[in-house]
Amino acid sequence: MATYECSKCGMAVNASCAKCDAPLVNEMLKLDNGSEVQVSKCPNGHGKIKSPTCCGSDMNCKG
Repeated sequence: MATYECSKCGMAVNASCAKCDAPLVNEMLKLDNGSEVQVSKCPNGHGKIKSPTCCGSDMNCKG
């Protein structure tokens, strides 16, 4: 399971899919302009969300 941790305060979070209860996995989504965005994705194809934020910044994936 991907664990996201705040580099400023140390808050950490694990996330799972509400439809199938599978742990979300970390992934990088490449945008049309070539930039990348970190997302959390259901491994069973139920979708993806932008990775969590804390203290005004994206949380870093630890796993």
